[in-house]
Amino acid sequence: MPNAPQVAASTRTDQFMGQTLNSIDSTRGPLSLTNALPEQGRRGRPRLPRSVQAIYLRPLKRKAQYGVPVCDLQIRSYSVRNLEFFADFALRAAYYLNLPAAGPVPLPRITERWTVPRSHFIHKKSQENFERITMRRLVQIQDGHPDSVEIWLAFLKKHAYYGIGMKANVWRHEKLGVGKTMDVSLENLKQAVGPRWAHFGRRKTLETSERAFEMMRDETFQETVETL
Repeated sequence: MPNAPQVAASTRTDQFMGQTLNSIDSTRGPLSLTNALPEQGRRGRPRLPRSVQAIYLRPLKRKAQYGVPVCDLQIRSYSVRNLEFFADFALRAAYYLNLPAAGPVPLPRITERWTVPRSHFIHKKSQENFERITMRRLVQIQDGHPDSVEIWLAFLKKHAYYGIGMKANVWRHEKLGVGKTMDVSLENLKQAVGPRWAHFGRRKTLETSERAFEMMRDETFQETVETL
């Protein structure tokens, strides 16, 4: 029986693995990829702060009530790693600003190719090809307040990651009859800017002319003119 030792060894291995699995606490359950934060570690190990644990989990998202888009942020990069990292960062920033965000949605790649001669004259047939692939992701903000959207975009611009380009399309929704309020604000703006436009292109303004008249009315200036 040449195969008998191998069968006995495999039987002992199965028994050992069974004892090992039974020794594990059954309350922990099987490992699974969830978005739940783990509790305090066993054997007295300190638990990581919630903010640190959230880095290893999927970004949280707020649910939109009406689904009205207010901003489309397009993120571009030549590196997938930088692109995914910044898209995750944008979603986390939107969650803490109370902005419902959707995405990131993969967009079609932009492929560009160039052919450049390596030399000139009789060596023109020796050419070299270059290719550049731009990858894109789309993050959409829905039902967000315009001020919160501006803060979100300014925060992303301030903490921009290297090798990342952004393009944002923002929509504002106004109530009916906004044209009348715009006409009133335009008239007020004309009254405020009118005096300044009168001296446009000149170094002297109304303030400088008034100061000049005050200097001419001064007693010291009058005495100097009389002595001359």
